[in-house]
Amino acid sequence: MTTESFEGRTALVTGSTSGIGRAVARTLAERGAFVIVSGRDHLRGKEAVEEILGGGGRATYLPADLSTVAGVRELAAASRTVTGAVDVLVNNAGIFSFGPTSASTETDIDLMYAVNVRAPYLLVQDLVPGMVEAGSGAVVNVLTGAAFRGTAQAGLYGSGKAALKLLTQAWAAEFGPAGVRVNAVSPGPIRTEGTGFGAGLEAVADALPARRLGEAAEVAAAVAFLASGEASYVHGAVLPVDGGAVAAA
Repeated sequence: MTTESFEGRTALVTGSTSGIGRAVARTLAERGAFVIVSGRDHLRGKEAVEEILGGGGRATYLPADLSTVAGVRELAAASRTVTGAVDVLVNNAGIFSFGPTSASTETDIDLMYAVNVRAPYLLVQDLVPGMVEAGSGAVVNVLTGAAFRGTAQAGLYGSGKAALKLLTQAWAAEFGPAGVRVNAVSPGPIRTEGTGFGAGLEAVADALPARRLGEAAEVAAAVAFLASGEASYVHGAVLPVDGGAVAAA
């Protein structure tokens, strides 16, 4: 089976120096996109770019602090200068923490919503108008199962991702008529260096229909599909990449 080429398109993938984001960046580059790798760790960013270049792809690294308005605005502005336009935006960057509501500080709340909600909002605000002007483009947001169900000690993280789910649908309605598609993926337990659940994550995976942890490359393939013309009639959808968690819930 052949996959659509992203040749001639530029993709910005936030939080792409490691984990799922890095796999997304690599996959899009393998399919021909010029990829803007973004994150806070300069060394890992350089390594991610070198990995893409070593595989024959094209990429550059732009540092970004998505916890501040200035950092997000600077990333959007810098991204537009790389090739002249951003055709695909993948809002992957996010932070997570779990704990009782009583333990959350005002700083915790502000930071969680700044990175997980405000940053994607501002990037869409700054970059999608260019897609609208071009008459085409794609945005893919990265969610989580916690956005769909109430879970003890996951209220702060889950509510932010639930907001991004609603934004996915609202943006699809807003920008779809202009040729810009907005969709999302919702990963389940994925094996990455930053997951940090250890044996507990394995236990969760054992209860899934898939009976295993997912791989970052599997999420990346779903992102690439939603960003491609193969999903040309898909607007406002959330694609679960969760080993069947949505079916077993």
